[in-house]
Amino acid sequence: MTYPSRATQYRELQVLSASPARLTVLLFEHLEVVLRRAQTAIKNNQVELRVENMGKAREIVSELLGTLDIERGGDIALDLSMLYGFLLSEMVDVGIRRDVVRLGRLIGIVNTISGAFAIAAAEVDAGRAPQLAASA
Repeated sequence: MTYPSRATQYRELQVLSASPARLTVLLFEHLEVVLRRAQTAIKNNQVELRVENMGKAREIVSELLGTLDIERGGDIALDLSMLYGFLLSEMVDVGIRRDVVRLGRLIGIVNTISGAFAIAAAEVDAGRAPQLAASA
């Protein structure tokens, strides 16, 4: 078995065994990776790679948006909904304009959100916090 196939198996196991809170963190981590790939593609004028990764990024944010439970999540879910809408709008504009500076800012926002969800997920998974009603 090759290293890539073992790494793929590990990632699949990680996803299959993850709590809903941890799945949200994994989505944000993957979002940051594909945005960085898109940023590199823009810098290197790799059109297909840019389009592919910006598309993946929009799919991830759309998935996050679709999993929000507004009734149970209340104001937090509404705020996240607006934030995800902003991210989607910015991703479309960055994809059209190929603006690496704005994309860098988006990556920073995603990194901050990811860190916050990682802390919250750790608390939830350790039983020290209420379940995240606004995610998965």
